[in-house]
Amino acid sequence: MRTASHKNLDVVYGLYDDEEIMLDAVRQANKEHLDIMDVYSPFPVHGLDPLLGLEESRLHVAGFVFGAMGTLTAFLGMTWIFTKDWPIIFGGKPYWSVPAFIPITFELTVLFAAIGMVVTFYTICGLGPGVTNPYLDDRITDDKFCIAFDKSNVDVSAVESFFASTGASEVNQKTI
Repeated sequence: MRTASHKNLDVVYGLYDDEEIMLDAVRQANKEHLDIMDVYSPFPVHGLDPLLGLEESRLHVAGFVFGAMGTLTAFLGMTWIFTKDWPIIFGGKPYWSVPAFIPITFELTVLFAAIGMVVTFYTICGLGPGVTNPYLDDRITDDKFCIAFDKSNVDVSAVESFFASTGASEVNQKTI
């Protein structure tokens, strides 16, 4: 669920057909002080993060750091190449022609930021080649919205009545 380290976790979950109904259900669960394990949706739902108490992602900080590494790599690499390793005057430009460095510097900045953020995201989320993560229902990635509760933290009959009162189309239990 949140990490791949959960083994044999008993879950009770409800499936919703619409994101607005699911958002109302999350609000109701917060009012009733139910401990939501996780919420799944086929696409990002605006306003869900604050309801779940999730903080803003810091992935943009990693993107800046990787971009800065790309900028320094490009600029310092071209500086060394054109002033020390291969100092040739071509086209009337001086050895250290900063305006000529801008396009390559920009491209390496974008390349380093993109690759670094993808690798960071996959590492944090436990994704990658050969990784099989547990899933509750195949339809969650297609057209259903899901609220999941850990059975060890909640009263199952209370959660089932919560799902019935909030408009869940299905209520299921699964061990993952």
